[in-house]
Amino acid sequence: MAEAADFQGTIPSPARRWLRRTGTLLAGAPLLAGLLQLSAVAPAGAAEQTSAQAASGSQSVSVSLDTLSPSVPTDGDTLTVSGTVTNNSKQTVTDAHVGLRLGQALSTRSAIDTVAKRTDYIQGVDGSEIDDKYSEKFSKLTPGVAEPFTLSVPVDKLDLGDDGVYPLGVALSGETSAQPWEQVLGIQRTFLPWQPGDADTKTKTTYLWPLISGVHMTAQTGSNEQQTPVFLNDDLAKEISPGGRLDQMLSLGKDLDVTWVIDPDLLASVDAMTRSYKIQGDGDTTTTGTHQAVAKAWLAELQSAVADKEVVALPFADPDLASLAHNGTSVTGSLSHLKDATDVAASTVQTVLHVTPNTDFAWPVNGAVDPSIIKVATSAGADKVIARSDSLQETGGLSYTPSAARPVGGGTTAVVADARLSTAFDGDLTKAGAATLAEQQFLAQSLALDLQTDKQRSIVVVPQRMPTASQAQTMAEALTTLQSSNWSESQDLATAAKAKPDQSATTRIPSSSSYPSSLRRQELPKSAFEEIATTQDKLDNFRVILTDESRVVTPFGRAMNREMSTSWRGQAGEASNFRQGVLGYLDDLTDQVKLIDKSETKLSGRSATIPVTVQNNLVQGVGHLTLRLTSTSPTRLNIGGKAYTEQRVTVNGGHSQSVKFTTSANANGKVEVIAQLYTEDGQEYGQAVRFDVKVTEVTATVMLVIGGGVLLLVLAGFRMYTHRKRAVARQAEQEGPDGPDDDTNPEPEGPENPEGPQDRLQQEESGTPSRADDPEHPSDPTPDTAPESADPSGTGERVDR
Repeated sequence: MAEAADFQGTIPSPARRWLRRTGTLLAGAPLLAGLLQLSAVAPAGAAEQTSAQAASGSQSVSVSLDTLSPSVPTDGDTLTVSGTVTNNSKQTVTDAHVGLRLGQALSTRSAIDTVAKRTDYIQGVDGSEIDDKYSEKFSKLTPGVAEPFTLSVPVDKLDLGDDGVYPLGVALSGETSAQPWEQVLGIQRTFLPWQPGDADTKTKTTYLWPLISGVHMTAQTGSNEQQTPVFLNDDLAKEISPGGRLDQMLSLGKDLDVTWVIDPDLLASVDAMTRSYKIQGDGDTTTTGTHQAVAKAWLAELQSAVADKEVVALPFADPDLASLAHNGTSVTGSLSHLKDATDVAASTVQTVLHVTPNTDFAWPVNGAVDPSIIKVATSAGADKVIARSDSLQETGGLSYTPSAARPVGGGTTAVVADARLSTAFDGDLTKAGAATLAEQQFLAQSLALDLQTDKQRSIVVVPQRMPTASQAQTMAEALTTLQSSNWSESQDLATAAKAKPDQSATTRIPSSSSYPSSLRRQELPKSAFEEIATTQDKLDNFRVILTDESRVVTPFGRAMNREMSTSWRGQAGEASNFRQGVLGYLDDLTDQVKLIDKSETKLSGRSATIPVTVQNNLVQGVGHLTLRLTSTSPTRLNIGGKAYTEQRVTVNGGHSQSVKFTTSANANGKVEVIAQLYTEDGQEYGQAVRFDVKVTEVTATVMLVIGGGVLLLVLAGFRMYTHRKRAVARQAEQEGPDGPDDDTNPEPEGPENPEGPQDRLQQEESGTPSRADDPEHPSDPTPDTAPESADPSGTGERVDR
């Protein structure tokens, strides 16, 4: 927010202002006396601080403020402060005591920031000590020893004036041997919000309560019907177990009036843990998960907590919108993954939590936006982008913090969260002192914001994505106090986004050059999106051959969503390993459908069949595949009469299938043959198998000899046939139509006529004289073998593989 947006709306009365100014002047008299002793050349401001530090040594003792109760006191309360003091010097501190110092009410939000950053005591600025009877005394403080203290003072004794934020200092005063006079040796500042009555106008405050985790599930699933999921590790079980981070977020959030912001991937992962699941080990080993009961209990409690609350579902796996906008849009298909993640979000939440979520909101990292991020964030259907006021800063000189909703064009609303309130719990809050200071500063900023103007506004608070358990505890304590305060009332996110925008609030999206370099360095690189695109291409090529593609498409689709997760920021190595693991597992699956290698094949004839075996080691059947066998020298060896032939292939799960191809050889020698699987759309599938086919006993000379021999046999048979036909015809002419005459030219019988009429006719026809010593042959029999065929031999000959 602009510093101009820090003016307090409630104006003290003239009499009270006069009293405060008079008190300030009186309290500053010792400081002025010290300033007179400084060198005349020193700047006034530097001289004041240097004098105060030199006189007090106010960092020699550290003061830890562990508890402050009540956080927002009212009339009649007793303020109790506890903590420890530790002497950090090498000298013993004597005559020490811890007391409270109340400063003047702060008029702006930036003044609160300034006070929070100060570490040294400044006389006159930190106020005078409250009555000594409300202090705790120490006779001495030994170096390095921490001493506890507890102070209690009635609120009425604090002399609080108008509503506002008062700086409260807890200071240790004492003496040392080197400086034997009383001085402030250490101080810790916090803030005391003072609003005893109801505010004239309450701020409507929306607080987001995020349930988001890192990536836990892999793309790998079991081969059983249930597809048992495999987790990277068992860290999620730790988070949802009693006392874990997500268990704390759930148990604390269910009692608060908040808007739940949930990553559907977290729900899907916990839901998977309610059944059988595996945990990835070294190499290919896995162990069985055992936290089903914990997962069921956590989900049941969450279902109850959100039953009547607003739930905002992020796209599945909480994709990094800034990384996608800056590095992913130039890679084909990247935006489609964001669309898929958005589409599956609502159904996942409905299935697991039985509530209908709001999917209209996009949440870039830290609410940092630029035009490209806004474009990507809304490309998947969201029309509201959660930004933050340190990114979309005020430029109109407003004297107050405007409402969150800002129309930024194109039907898109930027919901601008307050940066001071949103980052109040970012630090290490494992120590009680840090948690108490964070809570008090959060409440102080909220009250100061409300006091800026009488105009009612809708303010949105968006904490870090994955608060630690200690951060969650502090957030819950601060929200519990805020929701029971006199200046704030709760409101859900959808209502805040619909609130009437302030006409003077900025709607200009910052340029890309203003995007924080610290955030840009943590983004997923372009190469990450290229790896995702490679995985998608391989998945598309694989899925078309499957009979049940959902077993593969769903787990790999969700895995690619996880590859784009915001949770990978700051974990570049882990993100790369996850992407490579997904791609490697997909390669392993696709390799389960392959061609079996073949050794050299021998053809001992002109034609034969060559078998090629397709192996399917998947649990499901495959189809929609074509096997092509190609001859690299079709003039010597052709396949089905062509250079190549294709056949459709279908193989059941866990089986192999041999596909036979008919080949014809025209010459001896080796010919390389290539077997390759293709998908229906013509894409190569898997590795080709190359093998040699050796053709033997087929030469041109052999073929001529065989052909000539066949031709001679045919001609000889034809000649014999014609000779016989002519002889029969002549005999028929001699006998006449009535047959032979028995009285004329009788035939000699027996050996006197050794030659039959047909034989004589043949001899006469051929001009060959009959021989009296030839045996009698009534007729030559028909040959008992057919002429040899010149056609190629049939298929089915033995082929040596």
